[in-house]
Amino acid sequence: MRTAYIGMGANLPSPAGPPEATLAAASVRLESLGRVLARSSLYSTTPVGFADQPRFLNAVAALETSLTPIELLGAVLLIEKDFGRNRAYSLANGPRTLDLDILLYGDFVIGGSSLVIPHQRLAKRAFVLVPLNEIAPQAIDPRTQNTVAQLLKSHFPGPGNDTNAVVPLPSELWRPGADSGSDPN
Repeated sequence: MRTAYIGMGANLPSPAGPPEATLAAASVRLESLGRVLARSSLYSTTPVGFADQPRFLNAVAALETSLTPIELLGAVLLIEKDFGRNRAYSLANGPRTLDLDILLYGDFVIGGSSLVIPHQRLAKRAFVLVPLNEIAPQAIDPRTQNTVAQLLKSHFPGPGNDTNAVVPLPSELWRPGADSGSDPN
C-alpha cells in the first residue's frame, strides 16, 4: 500500500449539488479506492488561467491505496465523469463540476502522456500547496527532494503572494482531518 495525495477542486454544481457537496461526496467515493487517511480543510480559491469564472473550492485528500498509479488515474477519472465532468469537452483551466488530480503517489516519478507524477504544476499552485501542506508538510516531491513545506515557503514566501488567494472556508458538509477510523494519537 502506498499513499497518494489527491487534489480536489470544483466551481460548478454537479449531480451531488453545489461544489461543497460535490467535494464531500467525491471524498466518500475516494474511500472505495483505498483508505482516506486525511483530508485538508476546504479552501475558496481564485481561478488560475481562465479568470472569468466562479471561485473554486479546493482540498487535498491523503489516500492509502493498493491501486497502481494508472489504475488510480482511471478510477479518479471515472469519479469525475460520474459527477458530470467530461474532460474531452472541457476548457483548459475552465469551470468544472469536479477535478481530481494525483499530486503525489509514494516516491513515484512518472512522465507519460496520460499521467505525470508528481503533478507537473504541484510547486506552482498555492491552491494545491496550502491544503497539501496542511495534511502532509513533510511529504517529499521526489523530483526535487523538497518537502511540501519547503515548496510552499520557496514559491510563496510571505504576505502579498498567491497564498492570499487561498482562503479557508468553514463547511458543514466537509470533514477535514484524519479518517474517523484512525487513531488520533
